[in-house]
Amino acid sequence: MEDEGRPLLSSQYTGETYSNRGSTDSLDCKVKRPFHVEPRNIVDDDPQKRISAEAAILNSRVHYYGRLTASSDMLLSPPNHVIPLNEELYVYSPLGTAFKVPDGDSASKNPSIVTIFAIWNTMMGTSILSIPWGIKQSGFTLGILILILTGLLMLYCCYIVIKSPKAIPNEDTSSWEFPDVCRFYFGKTGQWSSLLFSMVSLIGAMVVYWVLMSNFLYNTGQGIQNFVHNISTSDSEFGTNGSDRVICPFPKTNPEGNDTTCTLRLSSVGNSSDPGAFEHYWSKTRTVPLYLIVLLLPLLCFRSASFFARFTFFGTISVVYLIVLVTIKAVRLGFHLEFHWLDTSQFFVPEFRQFFPNFTGILTLAFFIHNCIITLMKSNKNQDNNVRDLSVAYLLVGLTYLYVGVLIFAAFPSPPLYKDCIEPNFLDNFPSSDVLVFVARFLLLFQMITVYPLLGYLVRVQIMGQLFGNHYPSFLHILILNIFIVGTGVAMAMFYPNIGSIIR
Repeated sequence: MEDEGRPLLSSQYTGETYSNRGSTDSLDCKVKRPFHVEPRNIVDDDPQKRISAEAAILNSRVHYYGRLTASSDMLLSPPNHVIPLNEELYVYSPLGTAFKVPDGDSASKNPSIVTIFAIWNTMMGTSILSIPWGIKQSGFTLGILILILTGLLMLYCCYIVIKSPKAIPNEDTSSWEFPDVCRFYFGKTGQWSSLLFSMVSLIGAMVVYWVLMSNFLYNTGQGIQNFVHNISTSDSEFGTNGSDRVICPFPKTNPEGNDTTCTLRLSSVGNSSDPGAFEHYWSKTRTVPLYLIVLLLPLLCFRSASFFARFTFFGTISVVYLIVLVTIKAVRLGFHLEFHWLDTSQFFVPEFRQFFPNFTGILTLAFFIHNCIITLMKSNKNQDNNVRDLSVAYLLVGLTYLYVGVLIFAAFPSPPLYKDCIEPNFLDNFPSSDVLVFVARFLLLFQMITVYPLLGYLVRVQIMGQLFGNHYPSFLHILILNIFIVGTGVAMAMFYPNIGSIIR
């Protein structure tokens, strides 16, 4: 019985020719292929599918060569024509079933649920913070209609994008990206136009990120300062009283022009802070945007952005926490709604307002994923489900925007505050002492610090690749580009920190 497990030929060689081959050639891929027991059925989508006779004979030959010599001996190793192809490899069990080994392409494919989640996670950006402000600008009823119609329009455009490569005849479009499709249909003009619009969206997002990072960093530092020194700012901020305090940073936005009509109950806990050294060196628009340069400019100059890609899951955590925060605030504050179809009341806005273009501009960026949707869909396991998965992803994104926007707008306490107090970043309507909002700001700040270099990397790759044919032509080129991007963000954060207007 022991002899049956031994090879038929000895692996000992007397010649110098084969004396040293085992030490190096034993790592050859051919000897690492798994061997088999006698097969019966393939365990696949069809449990009754039989292994073909050709595959069984081929595997029998491999089994025969394996019995001739030990695995460390290359003298009688199976030749290339005997080695099964990737699509003919199986893992066999002693029970007579066989599992087909997937090739590299199919192994890297994602199921539909992963593809849908990837699209949702990619689209969930900073625009979600401005959705309540956009609804306020357009009116509650008109805002909901605009959100739904814009989402459907952007979905149709995205559908056209993913269908365009397949509609090109006599061309292998498997490796094409969005600029390649534009070049085919519109020539060089289309290619450069797609690059221009892609740069506008990416650099615009980076500018918004810088404004928001300055905002979150300022409020985080201010919250820590107030907590350490037991400082309350309630006597200097217009807002409601209680544990779930809502503030109106700029109360003069009252459409009636009468600020005294906003009757506010103010509380005073601890000592209010007078302007001092901390306020001088910790200003939202004068100093904090400059502090970020020290941290983010060196990160933008990294040759590879793979390190920051490991932290992208923080985006999902931040959005989920934001949804939970909105739900908690809505439950505690309750709904405050009155419907005035055309006229403006003291505390509410009309259902239809002439400022609705502000909201359409926000939504076009909020639903924009067209320049990378082809890349995302390539990893979908079943390409026939691309349209369905894209539609489901857009539905989830639209429901998320609708949920956050409607709840914040409806729960905003009017009276005593008025709906026009809703800020472009709705987190600004909560004081820095709010613990739940403090955690949200910190999570969003960390997420943006890790995502910002990724956006810069995308800008660098597209611009430098088109201009110089090299993603990293030199450190000087990258530094000049990064200084331009950072300078634009700093200027907007210092002189025009209105993310609602920037996004639109």
